[in-house]
Amino acid sequence: MPTENDGVMVILSSPSGAGKTTLSNLLSKQNNFEISISHTTRKPRPNEVPNKDYFFVNNDEFNRLIKNGEFLEYAKVFNNYYGTTRTPVIDRLNKGKNVLFDIDWQGADQIKNKKLDYKLITFFILPPSKETLYKRLTNRDIKDMIIVEERMKQFERDVLHWINYDYVVVNDDLKNCYSKIHNLINAEISNGSKDYDAEFIRNHVEKLTN
Repeated sequence: MPTENDGVMVILSSPSGAGKTTLSNLLSKQNNFEISISHTTRKPRPNEVPNKDYFFVNNDEFNRLIKNGEFLEYAKVFNNYYGTTRTPVIDRLNKGKNVLFDIDWQGADQIKNKKLDYKLITFFILPPSKETLYKRLTNRDIKDMIIVEERMKQFERDVLHWINYDYVVVNDDLKNCYSKIHNLINAEISNGSKDYDAEFIRNHVEKLTN
């Protein structure tokens, strides 16, 4: 049974390349914050460590977890499955740990719809422009430009889900973006005042989608 001493859940979502994983890693360095490690069927990228960055599994194992109802959320993204198992998350929350989720909008919707008895704060991260996003994607280890173009097309669809989040933050500068998220989380937990310009966000989304 959840209590007032339980941890909070913080979701960071974004289109591919907007910086949610980097921001999640920065936030996890705070005291009392831990990143929820997802299962995935995709292959490890260079420098990714199995069982630390992801639990890398095959399709049969992923389907077994689905069948057994072990996922808090799961989704298919760019032809690979990603999912968060329920038990480790609930265990951490019950111990007073705050849990960070680095997941896409599909997973965020599933967690929200479950209406768990834990505080949930959701963030959607946007790039300052489509041109900046394109540069970030091409600077990754993605050699195939077809994949980059696929992610840019997916961006057009993903950005439409910004309205379903508590807060939207523009990652124009990593340090500033981190500070905004950090301050909003603290304000939510302490019921303090929030420095958030919703009108600016609406205007920025309009620029990105036109």
